[in-house]
Amino acid sequence: MAERGLSVDHVTIWRWVQRYAPVLNQRIRRELRRSNGSWRVDETYVRIAGNWTYLYRAIDSAGETIDFMLSTKRDLNAAHLFLRRALAASHVSRPRVINVDGHPAYPRAITELKQTVELGHRRRCRTSPYLNNIIEQDHRFVKKRITASLGFRRGLQQIQTRG
Repeated sequence: MAERGLSVDHVTIWRWVQRYAPVLNQRIRRELRRSNGSWRVDETYVRIAGNWTYLYRAIDSAGETIDFMLSTKRDLNAAHLFLRRALAASHVSRPRVINVDGHPAYPRAITELKQTVELGHRRRCRTSPYLNNIIEQDHRFVKKRITASLGFRRGLQQIQTRG
């Protein structure tokens, strides 16, 4: 802005981010590639502002990110909330199969989603650790970036209130 001869306070730029970031997010989401019907769902443990937190992630078989979520707990409610959130994304096609690791919350959450008709009855939940190798290997790169940037500085409460 200084190159163009404008003097702008940092608070003004912060207000612009607060105002226009949701609009940009909404417009960019429309341009994302459609996911395919084979999902891989998993969670990993990351440190945020000194506290250990679960990072839930879903990708398709091509490695494209479907959605992610931070949670303080690794239980049925967190798995259910994450799957509902992933299914509600605009760039996501309905999965024909959801591959999960051995965590027992995922099959129960998927069964509940089938009963509430948010997920079709013909969708399969496949518990198979080796099919999740794509997402397990992808966790390495996420953790590598977190370590390189010296971790997330903002606490989970601040992220959830803004997101």
